[in-house]
Amino acid sequence: MPEPPEPAAGADSPVLEAVGLGKSFAGVRALRGVDFSLRSGEVHALVGENGAGKSTLIKVITGVYRPDSGTVRLSGAPRSFRNPLEAQAAGISTIYQEVNLIPLMSVARNLFLGREPRRFGLVDLRAMNRLATETLSRYGVRVDVTRPLHTLGLGAQQMVALARAVQLESRVVIMDEPTSSLEPREVKTLFSVISALRSQGIAVVFVSHRLDELYEICDRVTVLRDGAVVHTGELAGFGRLELISLMLGRELSEVRAEGATAFDTAGHAAHGGQPALRATGLEMRHRLHGVSLDVHPGEVVGLGGLLGAGRSETAKAIIGALPTDGGSVEVDGKRLHQRSPASAMRAGVVMLAEDRKAEGIIPSLSVRENIVLAALPRMSRAGVVSAKKQDAVVKLFMDRLRIKASSPEQRVSDLSGGNQQKVLLARWLCMNPKVLLLDEPTRGIDVGAKAEVQALIDELAREGLAVLLISSELEELIEGSDRIVVLKEGAVIGRLDGDEVTEERLMRTLAAEAPSDASDSSAVEAHAEQTGDEERER
Repeated sequence: MPEPPEPAAGADSPVLEAVGLGKSFAGVRALRGVDFSLRSGEVHALVGENGAGKSTLIKVITGVYRPDSGTVRLSGAPRSFRNPLEAQAAGISTIYQEVNLIPLMSVARNLFLGREPRRFGLVDLRAMNRLATETLSRYGVRVDVTRPLHTLGLGAQQMVALARAVQLESRVVIMDEPTSSLEPREVKTLFSVISALRSQGIAVVFVSHRLDELYEICDRVTVLRDGAVVHTGELAGFGRLELISLMLGRELSEVRAEGATAFDTAGHAAHGGQPALRATGLEMRHRLHGVSLDVHPGEVVGLGGLLGAGRSETAKAIIGALPTDGGSVEVDGKRLHQRSPASAMRAGVVMLAEDRKAEGIIPSLSVRENIVLAALPRMSRAGVVSAKKQDAVVKLFMDRLRIKASSPEQRVSDLSGGNQQKVLLARWLCMNPKVLLLDEPTRGIDVGAKAEVQALIDELAREGLAVLLISSELEELIEGSDRIVVLKEGAVIGRLDGDEVTEERLMRTLAAEAPSDASDSSAVEAHAEQTGDEERER
């Protein structure tokens, strides 16, 4: 475990304090007398399960919510921010997990919004674009800054949000899951920025569910559980299992010590016969090149590859969310002739998208409405929806997935990220699907919720559901999959099965060269297989 760098001079003086903060929503206590202290020049990890109160604490500190009790102090002076803009003006910047910028505005506009360079009283577009290009290049982002923000990938958008927050001359920077959509290269850039902030005496609150990141970059840790602080202390020398047990509220002996996930090590027994799903020769200009795969009932097939390899595009092509130039999809041996998400659902194929905010939840609707949304036609008769059927389905899946909400009528946007993910899973499971496509199902959720989702995937496979699992976490992909199809630059470069599903074999397959066109994909697969055979012989 790497030792975190020493905090900058003056790290013992608190720059930000929360004293006895309390906050309730509809009778549910989200914060219970929380004390939190942040020193100048330190990186402080804030951890806990989804629903533990991390987001609520951040929103109270930054003025999104007014506390029911307690005080926020900045440099020793009590402060009560009426909105995030006031907090920002006082020197507290926040980078949220879901990019909180304006997607239709240009990259440069988002970067300098509210502080645009001016000339003769007008916005100096040329200067703004030049400064934006120079600023982003320091973060490894080289894009046309005149493009709308939404045309960038999530990772690049997150780096724009980071650059904006750092440029606001903040004394405190709060980072809520900043690495959830970043590539490894971008994570390294982020960590170098954090180190620079530390050296300047700027304090950083770092929220992440990735323990490796916490131990690499953070000095101290505060653990929240059920809205209360259960531990604050130095992170160096504090065991990972101890940290997990505090987050979950379980004894060390109860925390699983083997493996990195909650998947059953016994794997799944795939049902014989024809595949539940077969995709053949999927083609999409500049994106997919002859991608073929199949998934049997009761089987979990992993779809591996680095970011940009074509994993999400493959899943979306299967359900018809992206148009293809060639290829076919069969469900239980029957071809889907006109692919669309609606026809895929009718055939029994559903997909949990990677970006739950943009492509999943409907934030203004309740938990109940989000769960039953796709199944409403099945619950209606003569155009009238049965409230009794709705109640039964919602109760069944809220209980089965242990969705934490004050009631089914609570707005889904008020739930934690992990519980929002469970609501989306409930939406698709109430359709009784044959095939479930999961794109980063545990992205941005805590270790407790992650374990529950992983155990649920096992359970669904044992019940005969065919699952296609996309994950950027190697441990999750390896321990959760019976087989892995490996993509690179939109083409299949290898297939791992049985004893071949190992981290070493997966890494070596990813290192193989991608084919220059679809006709080369079989040759690259053969090369990857041959490489594996040679490894076994050695």
